[in-house]
Amino acid sequence: MCPILCSAYLPPISFFRIIADSPEVCIEQYDNYRKQTYRNRCEILTAGGILALTVPVVKSDTPKQLMRDVRISDHGNWRHLHWNALKSAYMNSPFFMYYEDDLRTVYDRHHTFLIDFNQELIQTIAGLMNIRSGISLTETFHPIDGSKRHCDFRWMIDPATAPDGHQQPYFQVFGDKYGFVPGLSVADLLFNIGPESILYLRKSR
Repeated sequence: MCPILCSAYLPPISFFRIIADSPEVCIEQYDNYRKQTYRNRCEILTAGGILALTVPVVKSDTPKQLMRDVRISDHGNWRHLHWNALKSAYMNSPFFMYYEDDLRTVYDRHHTFLIDFNQELIQTIAGLMNIRSGISLTETFHPIDGSKRHCDFRWMIDPATAPDGHQQPYFQVFGDKYGFVPGLSVADLLFNIGPESILYLRKSR
């Protein structure tokens, strides 16, 4: 069984450690959507400190909704706001100018479903980091199996249990102001250390 992860918006660095360390990974799309997780939220470091970016979603008519069915809401021009926040936070980072066009293209597309938006961002970032792992969506729900805990990383999508609190430090634009801040979106790693991102991921696996 290949490692399995939940879908995530600009996932935390620990998420990409799993991808970089595996020939292929599966992203679960048949789990129930949960609020207050990285499924539609990420954290970046700005001049004002940590900023959470949340993709608005259309409220479901039922108590439970599969991740694959969650629709993005266009309320509040959030794409423009998120991109401006990323640009403001990282425009002075060493590698933002090299990657901005690739990521801006994803934001310019109006995806209907959150899973598709997340997946394109994940695939794009993996490509920019020169990660060649296969990244596919599940074709059916994978029940939690204690015997396969070593390859089930769906718990990492919960900010309360994500393991990035003990990261090895790397250069951050606002490091002089805040010191090293762990647990941020992989975008922070990409813009700050660029081509060395894949080396960082493999060293800290």
